[in-house]
This record gives sequence, C-alpha cells and structure tokens, in this order.
Amino acid sequence: MTSGRKSYILALDQGTTSSRALLFDRAGKIAGQAQREFRQIYPQPGWVEHDPADLWSSQIGVAQEVVAAAGIGVRQISAIGITNQRETTLAWERRTGKPVANAIVWQCRRSALICDSLRAQGMDPLIRARTGLVVDAYFSGTKIKWMLDQLPGVRERARRGEICFGTVDTWLLWNLTGGKVHATDYSNASRTLLYDIHRRSWDEELLELLDVPRAGMAEVRPSSGVFGETMPELFGAPIPIAGVAGDQQSALFGQACCRPGMMKNTYGTGCFMLMHTGERAVASDSGLLTTIAWGLDERVEYALEGSVFIAGAAVQWLRDELGILSTAAEIEALARSVPDSNGVYFVPAFVGLGAPYWDAYARGTIVGLTRGSSRAHLARATLEAMAFQTRDVAEAMQRDSGLRLAELRVDGGAARNDLLCQIQADVLGATVRRPLTTETTALGAAYLAGLGVGFWKNRDELSAAWQEERAFLPAADASQREAEYAGWKRAVERARGWARTQ
Repeated sequence: MTSGRKSYILALDQGTTSSRALLFDRAGKIAGQAQREFRQIYPQPGWVEHDPADLWSSQIGVAQEVVAAAGIGVRQISAIGITNQRETTLAWERRTGKPVANAIVWQCRRSALICDSLRAQGMDPLIRARTGLVVDAYFSGTKIKWMLDQLPGVRERARRGEICFGTVDTWLLWNLTGGKVHATDYSNASRTLLYDIHRRSWDEELLELLDVPRAGMAEVRPSSGVFGETMPELFGAPIPIAGVAGDQQSALFGQACCRPGMMKNTYGTGCFMLMHTGERAVASDSGLLTTIAWGLDERVEYALEGSVFIAGAAVQWLRDELGILSTAAEIEALARSVPDSNGVYFVPAFVGLGAPYWDAYARGTIVGLTRGSSRAHLARATLEAMAFQTRDVAEAMQRDSGLRLAELRVDGGAARNDLLCQIQADVLGATVRRPLTTETTALGAAYLAGLGVGFWKNRDELSAAWQEERAFLPAADASQREAEYAGWKRAVERARGWARTQ
C-alpha cells in the first residue's frame, strides 16, 4: 500500500439491534461513525426475526453516510471489514437475491424441539466433537432445518442449487458484491452446527442429519484476505472486502487477545466471554463452546467461549417495555442512586439461558421483591445480572482451562458504564480493564481487513497499539461477594425450565 492516499479502513458492524459503520485510521482511531437501529420482529413468544431488507438497507445506509460525512474520497479507503451478529440465519434465491423468509435471529428459540429430538437420538456427543458446540436452538443449523421443514418447496429448490443459505456476513457479502460472492469465514462457519472445526469443512454427516443440502452452503475462507469488491455504484468506486469475522471473535482480535489465556468480555445485546487457546481446540466439560477464533496467515486459531443471551437487551427492556428509563444511558445514574439492589435479583432469561446452563425453557424472572423495592433497585439488579452471568461463564472457563482469571478486558456499549465495570470487578474478584477504544468489535474487523491488504504489517503492530483507558479493581468484601453470588444461583434455579409444558 502506498502511504498517503490509502488512509482508512471501513468497518461494517451489523449487530442484533442496529447496523453501524466506522472509519478507522492507521493508528486504529475512529475517524467517523454512523448507526441506525432497525425493526425487531416477534411473531410469537420465544421467536425473533429480522427483515433481511432492513439488515441490508440499514448497513449500506450507514456505510455511505459515514463516508460522506467524513468528507473523504472513496479511493482513500483501503478495504472494508465486516463483523456481524452470529448464528442469525437467512435463505435467499441465488438468481434474484430475494429472501425466501425473514431472517431467524440467534436469540430465536423456535427450533428448540428439533434440538430436543437430536438430543433424544443421542447426537449431542457427535455434534460437540465435530463442531465444538452444544445442541441448542442458538445455532444456525437447526434454524436452517426449520426453514426447510416449514417452507414448501424450498428444500427441493436448495438441492437444485437455487437457494443460498448464510449468516449475516454472507448476506452482506452477497449484496455488496452484487451476488458474485457466496462466502463466509471460518469464525462464522464454526457457529452453524454444520462445520467440522478440526477438518475445516462442512460435515457431510451433519448436513445429512439435519437434511440440509450441501449445494446451498457458502464457501468458507480465512478471516483475513480479499473476498471480493463492492459494486462500483455503491460508493462510486469498488472497494476490496478483505476481512470477515463473527462479532465476538472480531472483538477478541480487536482487544489484541492473541496469546493463549488472554480473555475478553463484550457487553452488547448479549454478553460474550472468549479465551484465546492458540492453535489447540480445547474441549469443554462445563457447558462452554469450543470455537474458531479466526483464520489468519494460513493458520486457524481457537477460543473457548461462554455465551449469555441477554445483557444490554435487558436495559432496552427496562426502557422500551417497562418505561422506567428514557434512554439506556440513564441506567447508571438510576442504579447509583441506591447502595445495592435491596435483595432483588433479575434473571433476564427472556429467550432461555446460554452458557453454562443451556436451558431453552428458562424464562425471565425477578425475585426478592418487597414493598420497598423501587425502579432504582431493579436498575441495579439489571447491571448485577450482567456481572453475575459473566461470573457463571468465568467459573466454567477456569475449570476447563485450568487457568485463574487475573484480569478481564471489556468492551461493547455497556462497558462504558463505570458502575457496571466496578460491579463486575467486585463480582469476579478480579481486575477489569477497559481499553481506550471500546468499539473493539468493529476495530477487529478493521484490523483483519487491513492485514488482508497490507494496510498494517502484522499482529505485533496491532498488539502494541492496544491502550488501557481505565482499570477497575475489586473492592467488595469476599464474604459479601460470595453471599450475593449464592443468591444469584438461587434465583437462576427459579427461572430454569419455566416454559417446559411437561
């Protein structure tokens, strides 16, 4: 790359509730950003959908907006990196690009009965061994099967090669390239329940088990490298798309957690903790996932992951459904107005519980209410729920890895909340470190794209650029910490299995 002209990387961050676009300069600093929320669709309890047109229009809209607002020429953009909400599943016509149905969102539990059937058949050990995942409605494979089972004629069309399946990155790649590229990366493929993370290929036995035609699956490529170019009319000139990674793996990369044992937690719609395990796929005995972190430099690296389904989405619920907040940002001041949650525990299992419980039938529960309970106590209990769920995962991660948690790097929108970070340090009994740039999901996508076109030389250059903005040290008494965590575990037991009818 020549210096001077090619000055920026454009990162597209397609999330669960909004699409964002960020421009990063050579120092990894944000030079511009734009964001747009889109509609959430809830056809029935436990179901969540997105309109594929909303995903595309919101994402290309903010991408074009941020470039125009920055006042730069499109030829100053070296590459585009994509990061995305993972597991959300789409199917569309190969010839027209028209979706055959709404996207089934990662949070959606409609395929829980399919998962029950797979477990009853004793397939969980095989699936876990091949994919590193547990059998759960969270992942893409059973969502695809549900579509094929429910949409007349689609399975037959897919067998003829007329239907494309994909996660959100695949959908964006398809639209950005005008249908020329039907591809995904290792990290996203590893979340489908259909991909062998050890042999790095779609698993024919699993495809047959779920009756998913191989012809509809995307080509799987390394996370860094040129996938294709955007259609010239989108930005005025073609731009290489050179990095793709699922949002949590992208955040791990953006946090410079590139050595085995390094850990990060992202507080977004959900809450996700990952530990880098190097080129070794570590199996979990504690309800964690073994996943591909990224493919880079002809190597594939792995991570252990614990996925919490509802984190920041609980704050949105307080705002949108209960009306006790005008904006999500108000929660910190409201929660600070009381010294503790006054015995209130909130288990936000709106769509079941993820790691380490994997209970699709758990539902949201609030316990410990008294006449003196206030909206401030509920606000504080919501922040505590994020921290408690993170500890659930951290405990499991330490058991599997044999490593003690000394520090946690945090990012995501809620990581800007000082009170949450302090509560998290207290609940864990470990230091929480917040980077100068908390937009590490988008930054990771930018880094992968930049490496893919030589904008940055190597990972050492990126690791050296990581800067701490603030460290939060644990201040709570150990006995108090353990008593409050024991209360949380009791509350979780009240929430588990609630939606099971028999």
